[in-house]
Amino acid sequence: MARDEQLKERWSNLVEKLSTKFSDGDPLELDAIIYLVGVQELGQYHRKYKKDDKLDLMHIAICRLLEPYGFYEFSFFDEDGWPHYNVVEELPSLKAGEQTVLMKEAIVSYFVEKEFIK
Repeated sequence: MARDEQLKERWSNLVEKLSTKFSDGDPLELDAIIYLVGVQELGQYHRKYKKDDKLDLMHIAICRLLEPYGFYEFSFFDEDGWPHYNVVEELPSLKAGEQTVLMKEAIVSYFVEKEFIK
């Protein structure tokens, strides 16, 4: 199976599983999945988040998702348990479609690593 086809199939499977689990089957968008990764990485599942917290959770997720690509590295957890990352390499300038493909690829890899999908 071609790499693009495999990514498309895994992405579709992931969206379906996450949507069933978190949104009563309504398909989750990319941003919502990034947010879920942030909550997973923070590990504080049962609390309410303010708008700024939600943006911070998405930032955590993006750092964690792009860490294997060499763009970020984990630095430390602060006193509240929030992870912090350092920029290792600046992200290249990508067109919107290329950014989406990179993030989908990173998200699929993350959930394969977590054994949520195959």
